[in-house]
Amino acid sequence: MVRTTLEVGPELSEKGDPKPGALRAEAKTMPRSYPLERVRNIGIIAHIDAGKTTLTERILFFTGRTHKMGEVDEGTAVMDWMEQERRRGITITAAATTCYWQDHRINIIDTPGHVDFTAEVERSLRVLDGGVVVFDAMAGVEPQSETVWRQASHYRVPRVCFINKMDRLGADLWHTVSMIEARLKAVPIPIQMPLGAEADFAGIIDLVEMKAWIYAEDASIPPQEIGLPPQLAPEAAQRRESLVEKLAENDDQLMVRYVEGHHPSPPEIRAALRRATVANRVVPVLCGSALRNKGIHHLLNAIVDYLPSPTEVSSPWAIDSRTGQPVAIVPRDDSPFTALAFKVVSDPFVGRLVYFRVYSGKVKAGDQVYNATRDRKERIGRLLLMHANHRQEVDEVDTGGIAATVGLKNTFTGDTLCQPHQPVLLEAIRFPEPVVAVAIEPRTRADQDKLGDALRRLAEEDPTFKVRYDPETGQTVVSAMGELHLEVLIERMLREFGVGAKVGRPQVAYKETITLPARAEGRFIKQFGGRGQYGHVWIEVQPAERGSGFHFSERIKGNAIPKEFIPAVEEGVKEAMERGVLAGYPLIDIKATLYDGSYHEVDSSDIAFRMAGALAFREAARRADPILLEPLMRLEVVTPEAFLGDILADLNSRRADIRAIDTRGDIKVIQAFIPLAETFGYATSLRSLSQGRATYSMEFERYQEVPPAIMAQRGILVESRA
Repeated sequence: MVRTTLEVGPELSEKGDPKPGALRAEAKTMPRSYPLERVRNIGIIAHIDAGKTTLTERILFFTGRTHKMGEVDEGTAVMDWMEQERRRGITITAAATTCYWQDHRINIIDTPGHVDFTAEVERSLRVLDGGVVVFDAMAGVEPQSETVWRQASHYRVPRVCFINKMDRLGADLWHTVSMIEARLKAVPIPIQMPLGAEADFAGIIDLVEMKAWIYAEDASIPPQEIGLPPQLAPEAAQRRESLVEKLAENDDQLMVRYVEGHHPSPPEIRAALRRATVANRVVPVLCGSALRNKGIHHLLNAIVDYLPSPTEVSSPWAIDSRTGQPVAIVPRDDSPFTALAFKVVSDPFVGRLVYFRVYSGKVKAGDQVYNATRDRKERIGRLLLMHANHRQEVDEVDTGGIAATVGLKNTFTGDTLCQPHQPVLLEAIRFPEPVVAVAIEPRTRADQDKLGDALRRLAEEDPTFKVRYDPETGQTVVSAMGELHLEVLIERMLREFGVGAKVGRPQVAYKETITLPARAEGRFIKQFGGRGQYGHVWIEVQPAERGSGFHFSERIKGNAIPKEFIPAVEEGVKEAMERGVLAGYPLIDIKATLYDGSYHEVDSSDIAFRMAGALAFREAARRADPILLEPLMRLEVVTPEAFLGDILADLNSRRADIRAIDTRGDIKVIQAFIPLAETFGYATSLRSLSQGRATYSMEFERYQEVPPAIMAQRGILVESRA
């Protein structure tokens, strides 16, 4: 059912609701003109090229937020405001905006789809209450679709699905629904069925209301209700019955009514769908074509009807930073102020912008807040509502608000902001480790001084961009999530910071680990004439579960080593892990235990025990049968069948592990795992093999052991393990 009007103006609609233009005019002061129950914080997430940004542009137009629809292909999309985004036709950075529908305020974050920019999706989902997952009706569930789905599940974000591109050749709503069920292990409940197929797609049948709607080619004409086509009535009745049955299985209230033989009314179905969606038991599925302006109105209604307000989601996990005890965050304006900084941006006009989400309380420009993560007091400068790269200054941000502020010099991504007298820590955001590294150096002497500042600011913005100095080679090494990620960052250095740089060839971010337990002694004993240095430890190392990271413990008996020196031993072990024992790559997934040692009452110091810890750990790691690990990527190649043989042969030559070959219409889909080291230049090779007709997508899967023959072939020298 469509429950709004398209006109934009300050007067009221026919139903007495404020029209979009009037709502936009009220946004200046951000008063609590919208009860918290009528606020929606949502993200648009999907695989690359599924149509996220196009969908967001239509949402902004139909809600009256913009007066002209931007197009990704023409480089006019409002949400793709960066020069690189408009030139490449992809979303690189998450953009925030606000719009209004049915007397609800909707805060939207449009996220990237490319795997190299997965950090943008991660931090956006961390602060959102709901998500719209967009699927391509032809391709169905694609690799990055699975990734963003897992990210949303990790943060327990309720979702609705929008099956896009229903007007394209090969579009199949029901096949996509079955893929969502099979691949994502979800419970999709289609609440619509299409009117027409492919090029004849004209509208939808609302299975909740049992009404049919058609869309005009002219975007200014609202959807028109028509009678249910007789030839589709039996199928619609069957699918509605299936909807009610599946929903009853996941909602106790509806189940009781259903068992009693009651036929639920549309309001009862919507209420049950809302309960089950907010509880993350089901996922409503809608369909349409964003490019042809079809299905947007009903999607907006679904966002309002089924996605939760800040009061309906589970309270974020928090602890009192003084006592370590759990704290309940109550989403109310009169609660103590609590917010999470989720993004840092270097704006060329206003300086350092920190985006934050308010979970409780409110904050005004000029307020002093406490950064509980870094134990620092900060003062809020200007408060800004963001519409992509456009800024609107406001006086106050209340509970459920997403805004940006100027003036926080010591606040970074994942930091908690709160009231000084009630410090709490929210759960931080976890980001994947970068897998590709390059050496970088300034082009000219003039660039030398500016390079460090540019790299520092980029690293502040992007937690998956790492910068380190290699003392052995004298090079600055930067790491990122992929070739495209590095390319965009280097280009930003030139365009935004005016720094020219020379970049080496991409290198794989190898890791090392151990496969056996081992023990070793570390002695650091020096005498300099006066006071000397004395540190003596015994350390045991064990392999940990892959992906579990580093764990340090101690089981010192008696007073063999005073407690105050144990943190220094741990620091020494961590320093030694940075440079491995095989080829100098970082060691990961290791348990280290300090179990014995000795000290000197005069000569022992933190420095001595740090050095002893490093020596003992390195020796133990050498004895623990260390191995080299390389990033393994999950690859999906979509190709016409004519090129399948050549592509498979090329993948086999690249050490790929072919897992499956599926058929989608007249194309083949290859699922494989492939070492990252073998993928450099793959895009060019694939274009050549397929006459430019095949495409691929790739994402990080896990680390795996490098075969010894490959190590020797690539010239990776292995030190003696004696």
